[in-house]
Amino acid sequence: MNLNTPIEQLTAVGRVTAKRLKLLGLASIADLLSYYPYRYEDFSQLKTIKELMGGEVVTVKVKIELLANRRSFKKRRILTEGLVSDGTKEMKVLWFNQPYLTKTLSPGMEVLLSGRVDNDRFGLIMISPQYEKYQSEHDAYNTAKILPVYSLTAGLTAKQLRFLLHQTMPMVRKLPEILPEELVAMNNLMSWSQALENIHFPDSFETLQQARKRLNFDEMFLIQLHIQKIRNELEQSLSPLINFNEPETKKFVALLPYSLTDDQKKTAWEIIKDLGRKRPMNRLLQGDVGSGKTVVAALAMLNVGLAGKRTVLMAPTEILAIQHYQSLRKLFAQTGFKIALITSAQREIDGQPLTKKGLNNRLEAEAVEIIVGTHAVIQEKLTIKNLGLVIVDEQHRFGVRQRKHLLRREANQEMPHFLSMTATPIPRTLALALYSDLDLSSIRHLPAGRKKIFTKLINEEKRSRAYEFIREKIKLGQQAFVICPLIDPSDSSGAKSVTEEFQRLKRDVFPDLRLVMLHGKMKSEEKKAVMRAFKNQKFDLLISTSVIEVGVDIPNATIVVIEGAERFGLAQLHQFRGRVGRGIEQSYCFLMPSNENPVTMQRLQALVDCHDGFTLAEKDMEWRGAGEVFGTRQSGLPESGLLDLSDFDIIKKAQQSAIKFWQDFRLEDYPLLQEKYTQKNIIWHFE
Repeated sequence: MNLNTPIEQLTAVGRVTAKRLKLLGLASIADLLSYYPYRYEDFSQLKTIKELMGGEVVTVKVKIELLANRRSFKKRRILTEGLVSDGTKEMKVLWFNQPYLTKTLSPGMEVLLSGRVDNDRFGLIMISPQYEKYQSEHDAYNTAKILPVYSLTAGLTAKQLRFLLHQTMPMVRKLPEILPEELVAMNNLMSWSQALENIHFPDSFETLQQARKRLNFDEMFLIQLHIQKIRNELEQSLSPLINFNEPETKKFVALLPYSLTDDQKKTAWEIIKDLGRKRPMNRLLQGDVGSGKTVVAALAMLNVGLAGKRTVLMAPTEILAIQHYQSLRKLFAQTGFKIALITSAQREIDGQPLTKKGLNNRLEAEAVEIIVGTHAVIQEKLTIKNLGLVIVDEQHRFGVRQRKHLLRREANQEMPHFLSMTATPIPRTLALALYSDLDLSSIRHLPAGRKKIFTKLINEEKRSRAYEFIREKIKLGQQAFVICPLIDPSDSSGAKSVTEEFQRLKRDVFPDLRLVMLHGKMKSEEKKAVMRAFKNQKFDLLISTSVIEVGVDIPNATIVVIEGAERFGLAQLHQFRGRVGRGIEQSYCFLMPSNENPVTMQRLQALVDCHDGFTLAEKDMEWRGAGEVFGTRQSGLPESGLLDLSDFDIIKKAQQSAIKFWQDFRLEDYPLLQEKYTQKNIIWHFE
């Protein structure tokens, strides 16, 4: 038996069981060992029946005195009832719908029973305890232990999984260490084989904690190995050297209708310095909603264009791409730069529509300094020569591979510089864990004169008053957003949908106002037409899904209502709030939760009290975890349940160990580690 042994070769794994195991992703011994418990039950306390009290969770060693099946009269289910004793006292046991137990267990047999003890009118009783024929407490793996609890599928029991895992333990104890011994000692880690054994069958909660620490370290170490490999690759690549054009930059800044903040100047200079190196820039620009990231990026684009190179700016949605295209045309109006827009439905240069072929010809024939688009930029076969800078907005999982994809038409071309932008600030531990290949620039302060958005929790009693307030503001010529979690009604979730809320508001609340809806199922042209009409004040209220989370800039919109607010994270709610407050009028954000339990209200109150995106990002990660907040569950991250992205100490140690590994060791000398590293196939922002 070894790690690659098919799971069918284990005892008691027939065709049906193998099929059920594969539903859980378990095809080999390695898969089984990596299927970690999500919690544990403590049955390690061994007591006599005489010592027991109702409510305790314990293990008893007993002899079966009586055992029989009978049918329940009322509920028509089979009950297996027994009487057990241990010489100190007797106790009843009861199992439901397990008639086979009378063939598995019999009077006179010594067994270990683990479970909760309760009192009934006849005395003590154990209902549905875990059971095991007694050999010794040491040999037990379903009782008298800290028992692992696993996620299961129909027809598969925890007892079966523990039985299969128990078969692998002799092999596990002989497994060689996968890390260099120097790194294991340096980080004070349990051995790999001990960790695998103790994560499934811990001797104590102390050893369980050590096992979790070791396996968490391993997961983070693999991530950091990948990150350091990318850093090393980038350091050995060449990029175009973009010299700082100080006179033209000062001229550009002087023509802006506002003054740059200190943070904008600082981050712009960090980016411009990176562009002046022959090594590829790999930087993340993070800043709160409305902090002015676009103009910082424009300063970089300006210098790239003046150096005779091109910039590609990619956005995750067509709405955001068009928003950037329009903003950049205004910013660069005095420079003579040509700007192209490329989406799946639209292609143009400086407002002139083009066919796919016409666009490609123009890109080949003349200077187009800036290309703005969606993923259509890399999906269509375009020739983009002299590419100096790639900027990606709100999509960090883009990098080396896509940059090479953009260059596929020209062999041996220099790698462009890379800048990622986000309005969702990244918590310190997450930045270290997942984005440490990127240098970080932060705009922490908003431009002067921005009014704080008044944020309020609205319960059902106050809903009518909120609607009256919205009506008053609309009568003054302002506009409002209503955001819903779903597109269509759902019987199971109870959350509000755009389609039904649009009808309800139009029919019952605002029949005299102009309403329009927007959601992801609409065609691209429909969405653009709706946004254009709303921006031109043809409608008063826009009822939408989270499609307007980023990139929507409607200065006349002053109110955003968020239905089912508890279904969104704090970082996303803060993004929604940022859809207003872009004009001169005071703006408002109304949170309308459908669930008003104390935990929900406490979390939403954090948004009411705090307007700093950096602080809210930290709180959001604390409340919901990194996997939910930043989409890491979709990024190829291990889903073992052990990866702790809030443990700064482990992340830092894993990072330092990965740096040392690439300096002092070779991956091919550690075949098990190499196999795990290769199998992970981690899909990151730098993939």
